[in-house]
Amino acid sequence: MDFITSTAILPLLLGCMGLFSLFKLLQWLRMRAYIRNAVVVITGATSGLGRDPGAIAGAASEILQCFGHVDVLINNAGISYRGAIVDTSPDVDKRVMETNYFGPVALTKALLPAMIRRRQGHVVAISSIQGKISLPFRSAYAASKHATQAFFDCLRAEVEQHDIEVTVISPGYIHTNLSLNAVTADGSKYGVMDETTAQGRSPVQVAQDILAALGKKKKDVVLADLMPSLAVYLRTLAPGLFFRLMASRARKERKSKHS
Repeated sequence: MDFITSTAILPLLLGCMGLFSLFKLLQWLRMRAYIRNAVVVITGATSGLGRDPGAIAGAASEILQCFGHVDVLINNAGISYRGAIVDTSPDVDKRVMETNYFGPVALTKALLPAMIRRRQGHVVAISSIQGKISLPFRSAYAASKHATQAFFDCLRAEVEQHDIEVTVISPGYIHTNLSLNAVTADGSKYGVMDETTAQGRSPVQVAQDILAALGKKKKDVVLADLMPSLAVYLRTLAPGLFFRLMASRARKERKSKHS
């Protein structure tokens, strides 16, 4: 009986594995086809575009003159922040908002009319898990990402009639230099590789996940580990508990800085 059962199950398992492999192959092919020969604009790689919204109109005009249109816009420029609210200069808040919020907004608005005329385009905002939950001593960063989430959620609804896709990506920790280049309360560079950042996902893996999300035309994607993902739901379903946990985190972080 065991032999009969095993011989019956084995072909079924192999068949399931074959179907799964075929499904992944089709996903990969669709993902590749989605960006093949597409004009893709990505900000953030040079740490320049996004810092000064006044220069973005000229950059957008140059892009359209060179290529005629943009198929996919990926707003990736960003700067992080570490500091206590009571110690932080308003100029620091403005600096973070200029890069993380007003820069992407300005570039999107500059390229959007051309997308609307073609009735084709995909706008992507690389936000953060902190665009959905706020961590202590990250106020300026979390605020800029909350604003980003809200703006692109509104944009998605408004441009649906023009067949334009809008995707917001909310990654957790990624192993990049983001914390090293973060600004502090007085505007100086943080210059520290946080342990959570050092242990974060690789940029290559995150990029592959983002590309897969675009191929599937997903609207809102969280790319984070279990605990940050659960925190998003906890903030909604049990806000009192979430706030107590964040207060406890703030006490521990404050204590570690003064020990």
